[in-house]
Amino acid sequence: MFWIAGGGILIRSLARNYPSDWLIALCNQFEHMLWNGFRFYDLIFPLFMFISGVAIPFSVLSKLEKGISRSRLVLKTLPRVMLLIVFGMVYNGIFRDGFSNARYVSILAQIGISYFFTTLIVLFSDSQKRRILWLIEIIAGVAFIQLLVPVPGIGAGVLTPEGCINGYIDRMILPGRLAYGPEGMLSKGQGIYDALGVLSTISSVGITLLGYFAGVILKLDKNSELQKVWLLLIAGIGLVVFSLFVSPFYPVIKNCWTATFTLLTGGISFLLLALFYLIIDVWGRTKWSFFFRIIGMNSIFIYLFCRLVNISFTSGFLFGWLTFLFKGESGELAIVCGNVLLVWLLLYYLYRKNIFIRV
Repeated sequence: MFWIAGGGILIRSLARNYPSDWLIALCNQFEHMLWNGFRFYDLIFPLFMFISGVAIPFSVLSKLEKGISRSRLVLKTLPRVMLLIVFGMVYNGIFRDGFSNARYVSILAQIGISYFFTTLIVLFSDSQKRRILWLIEIIAGVAFIQLLVPVPGIGAGVLTPEGCINGYIDRMILPGRLAYGPEGMLSKGQGIYDALGVLSTISSVGITLLGYFAGVILKLDKNSELQKVWLLLIAGIGLVVFSLFVSPFYPVIKNCWTATFTLLTGGISFLLLALFYLIIDVWGRTKWSFFFRIIGMNSIFIYLFCRLVNISFTSGFLFGWLTFLFKGESGELAIVCGNVLLVWLLLYYLYRKNIFIRV
């Protein structure tokens, strides 16, 4: 959430105003790949879903163990999903663009739907073995559809924006506007596929399930803290290596969410969870994380707030005088830093008032 709430813009501003090889290389990691390949910025969205899966053993299963019925847990989860879908449509500008030209799929909706179906799989599978089978079936099923099911007039396994079966399915099923075309995201008009479409959402259930299994590892009582770290590391390394091994003939593509993208981002998520679990829970080093916890504890609020409110205007209004004090590059950088500061201070105020917007 730090990168979404201003950190990414800060890196881009530094690279633009103080260009150097390492800063330009770092800045490139804060741009999404248009199609084939992977950059750090492509990890943020699947990492959200992975972490939501990590929470399931501690929230849903813990309530099940306390005697709350499966049907009640499902009914409790469903309104959250519906709310995320509505918030996602608001984020996409449904009131601005009108319902006929609206983009109905969204990041928030995909997070909610993935969490919901992962919860169903966890609740109604009678064993961990069956849940693992669900994971394998989802990943293998997506790979089978993308590689072997032909698109009329194009053929099978054509993993391009024009030929990928994701777009064919989206054009048949999804209402409203599809946001992506051959040149990437389209601001207006009708695209030919959507990166958050039907098949991508099915894929995202896979990474949420991977997060669930990471949560199971963390919840194991029989393993020591260091053993949990090793299990997370082994799982992460295995997923990353396998995805890279397969990627030459089944590429890592975020915009059609290939199974290799699920495996690669899931593996990196395992590795990051292992790293921060080691630092925070095992070594007890927590003070450094306060700045980021303030942001993370109101993540949905700040995600919507940064979309609906022009923070750059407010920052320029309050800190514009710095552009006269620091000429040129430093002045622009001061405005960008002001963006981050204003967002953080707002979140800190909510934190101090114990106000947390949750779904």
